[in-house]
Amino acid sequence: MDCPTCAAKIEKAVRSVGVEDVKVSTATQIMTLHVNDPNARLPEVERAVTGIGYRLDRLDAPSLHAEGDIDDLPKDLSHITPAYKRALWIVVVLNVGYGVIEMFGGFLSGSQALKADALDFLGDGLITFLGILAIGWSLVWRARSALIQGLFLGALGLGVLANTAYRVLVQQQPEAELMGLFAVIALVVNVVAVLPLLPHRTGDANVRAVWLFSRNDAIGNAAVVVAAGLVAWTASPWPDLVVAVVIAGLFLQSSWSIIRDARADLREAAAASGAKA
Repeated sequence: MDCPTCAAKIEKAVRSVGVEDVKVSTATQIMTLHVNDPNARLPEVERAVTGIGYRLDRLDAPSLHAEGDIDDLPKDLSHITPAYKRALWIVVVLNVGYGVIEMFGGFLSGSQALKADALDFLGDGLITFLGILAIGWSLVWRARSALIQGLFLGALGLGVLANTAYRVLVQQQPEAELMGLFAVIALVVNVVAVLPLLPHRTGDANVRAVWLFSRNDAIGNAAVVVAAGLVAWTASPWPDLVVAVVIAGLFLQSSWSIIRDARADLREAAAASGAKA
């Protein structure tokens, strides 16, 4: 889950089975809900959420004590193996690594769309990184980590928008060939980042989740490729600028959602701590 739209979809699915008191935090990726009969209702909630392509892991489940030791794990946590974690690290390295490269390519080619797409890579990589580190973390530390990431990514997004506004005034045409080359490589990297996770999928829901994330990233990459073609065809920088604003705007929306949810989670944790005291 890496965007407010995902959180809204999950909340809607849970409400469809009669659970009204539900909240999904984009920052900590924790769903909180209250039900009268957990033993009867939670299986319904899980079926509703997995039915739209997401996985639920209960926070009160036993933790992984040693590498390779998954005997004490419940069925829904049996996928958290050393091999699975290594696959996630590969995804982090590919996304963050190419995000930095694509950002450099954006400056080299003068393409704002490439810079915006690089933010998507960085965002996916950092959110996956948080997911790896946050296994077993408390709500407070999940929220603090998410808040820092949200602020950092938000600052990058604002920087891209500010630079795009400047380019609107300057009207500098990007190098379409370099722009298209980096965008095509980005599309390949998206596919390569998915491959390490495929052997660890369990069930149709996870296949759909992998597909949805890959599809959304690929749409952004394809938009940059199309923009590069339009720049070359029209000899105008406007296609690049329009795509940059759209991608950066969507990215900033997600960053703001992470910051908002992180602050809400921190307030909730502080209130709970005060009540216990």
